[in-house]
Amino acid sequence: MLYPIKFTPRLKERLWGGKEFLAKVKAHTKGVKINPEMVYGESWELSAVEGDESVVANGYLKSNNIEEIIEVYMGNLIGEKNYDKYGLTFPLLIKSLDCNDVLSVQVHPDDELAMERHNSYGKTEMWYVSDCDEGAALYVGFKDTSITREEYIKALNEDRLPEILNRVEVKKGDTFFIPAGTVHALGKGIKVVEIQQTSDVTYRLYDWNRVDENGNSRELHTALAVDAIDFSRDGLSCHMKYQTEQNQAVKLVDCPYFTTNIICLDGAKEFDYASLDSFVLYICTEGEATIKMGEHTEALKPYELVMIPAEADSVEVSGKATMLEVYIK
Repeated sequence: MLYPIKFTPRLKERLWGGKEFLAKVKAHTKGVKINPEMVYGESWELSAVEGDESVVANGYLKSNNIEEIIEVYMGNLIGEKNYDKYGLTFPLLIKSLDCNDVLSVQVHPDDELAMERHNSYGKTEMWYVSDCDEGAALYVGFKDTSITREEYIKALNEDRLPEILNRVEVKKGDTFFIPAGTVHALGKGIKVVEIQQTSDVTYRLYDWNRVDENGNSRELHTALAVDAIDFSRDGLSCHMKYQTEQNQAVKLVDCPYFTTNIICLDGAKEFDYASLDSFVLYICTEGEATIKMGEHTEALKPYELVMIPAEADSVEVSGKATMLEVYIK
């Protein structure tokens, strides 16, 4: 029988990242090498992106990557329907982000456009704000949903793009659902757990006129982006509302690509997955928990992830923690 599986995170240097947060929370994780001179913006907790496939960190599957274990365990690991649809490619990419500066304004193509242009899945994603500075804000969608393609291009050419974006001040626990085609940017002072389709296709529209130490700007993809933007996207509808319940899974986002719930755990709770036919991911955002599946147990600390194989009928979770529960219906 399989067991709760952990993976070795992959830290990514980003110009908008920080030197402290991700390095600190990953410093004691086996297999993670920290360079104190690097500015880390992302930690890829679970990835099937080519060249960045996650490697198992625990148990008898240790040192095998995600594709290798799917090839062996197939539907028992990720669910029969998921295996039929996605094959050896794990369908989700999970990241932790430390935004020490504002990110570029971006948009991602949908499945159809991404397949046509890049032979890739599109990128629908969500953000869970795990922490933030007071007054921190992000951008999602446009202020005015009646904006036209021509008005957008005019604002972009006149260096006025931020003026037409929907700016939202955030607090810890805020959740945003960002379908492909939604213009968006994370702001300074925000820490986020990001759940998305397995895709690394990003069109950068605007980078706040930043240059690197050599005076060079980052590449923009304005021509590619125009056809990817959904101009009807209402930024307000991207902000998901919910009310937590102790020891209950409360829905944050439910879409064809993933379902994400939040669990505020205090004590012990058994979760029944016998009829789910999907892997389940637990991502701890605060506190600590113990995951028990059959005879196997795994500890879960902040910004750690564990995969529950689809063959598990039930899992007992205990401790005092806030966790995200992710699966595909």
